[in-house]
Amino acid sequence: MPRASAADAAATAARILDIATARFAEHGYAAASVDEIAQASGVTRGAVYHHYSSKPGLFAAVASAQQHRIADDIITATAESTPASSLRDGSHAFLDAITRGAAARVLLVDGPSVLSWDDWRRLDAEGPVEQLREGLREAGVAAGLLDALAAALSGAMNELALWLSERAADTAARRRAHEALDRLLDAAIPR
Repeated sequence: MPRASAADAAATAARILDIATARFAEHGYAAASVDEIAQASGVTRGAVYHHYSSKPGLFAAVASAQQHRIADDIITATAESTPASSLRDGSHAFLDAITRGAAARVLLVDGPSVLSWDDWRRLDAEGPVEQLREGLREAGVAAGLLDALAAALSGAMNELALWLSERAADTAARRRAHEALDRLLDAAIPR
């Protein structure tokens, strides 16, 4: 039997990742079955393991893809921003991106327990937290406060995202969440 081309293998891996993302978001990590992911992807369980070595490896790939999507949304939202508005524009883009689709469940609910704490923190630090630090720096926050303030705001925004995720269809809650975020940012940005 001929081996699949690199393009076929990449397409299979992407299909598995998409199905796994949907399953992890809908059912959570513990209830999502590799067998069901394989079946829905039209592959064998062995094919899933060929591409993603293990269920935790598959989850880590899903989490990484979600972090990259959020980081891309932040970059897009701040591409035309002035340094003065970049922090605010990026923070609001983060809140919208993490509460859309699978991100909140994968990254904030299951992520810390499925990934090691260090891996989860590293994944966050390489994406949105680094962008948050940059936004704070551009907004004039003193270098000595950058790490502490980035940690405080990141934690607050993650909690706000979880709160909002529980009210996904509530447009008033989304408006209140963005208003609360503005108040946090007003307090963080030096005058």
